[in-house]
Amino acid sequence: MIIDTHIHLEDERYVPDFEAVLARARKVGVERFILPGADPKTLSRAVELCEKHEGLYFAVGVHPYDMDAFASFEFDAFLRHPKCVAIGECGLDYYRLEGDEAHKEDEKARQKEIFRAQIRMAIAYHKPLIVHIRDASCDAKAVLLEEGSDAVGGVLHCYNADEQLLALAQSGFYFGIGGVVTFKNARKLLEILPKIPKDRLLIETDGPYLTPHPHRGERNEPAYCALIAAKMSELLGWTQPEIEALTTANAQKLFGI
Repeated sequence: MIIDTHIHLEDERYVPDFEAVLARARKVGVERFILPGADPKTLSRAVELCEKHEGLYFAVGVHPYDMDAFASFEFDAFLRHPKCVAIGECGLDYYRLEGDEAHKEDEKARQKEIFRAQIRMAIAYHKPLIVHIRDASCDAKAVLLEEGSDAVGGVLHCYNADEQLLALAQSGFYFGIGGVVTFKNARKLLEILPKIPKDRLLIETDGPYLTPHPHRGERNEPAYCALIAAKMSELLGWTQPEIEALTTANAQKLFGI
């Protein structure tokens, strides 16, 4: 069995053939799916899908691009739902910051404030974190450690191959490996993958984004977890069934599914 630990199945791009997407995934052994709460506007659809389909779970959180939604977001009912397994995706993303330096610093401060609030929420509700980090490794690591996130742990979604983040493995964090590992230009990730503790590896697609080779340019989907597992097998010298069993056990331990 494979668990896709990060798949946006609530995305409108899956509406026309949703059942077929699930069938293709299950045909190659992908049996469980975690839908991250990246967009509050689509969270209700994610919950509806999880209630209707076996093996689907969701997380609730506010992505740094959606900071303005945080103050008015009603988290409690979602967090108490039996299929809510994590908080996120939340984190820091400095990639799109615009304006002068003063404005950028203000935006960074806002992101960190909302990130801290969600870490505290995760601790209060005893749920792991799904963490998004882009161009913000140093600040994200500092915030996670300062807030005591080791109490719940989590996953560094779409791990960016920044070596300084490997230390978070000692604080209960896992590393989400997706389609990027199959890209020809992913040299940094290929070099660092063997350094990640094996009991901290997870598989994710981040569909409909980051489609692995040889399907780049197409919509990503959970069936492609098998391609990710195959590439990890090649790079780590394990058999593909061993990689699938390992990452499944890791996901079950982290998310309790």
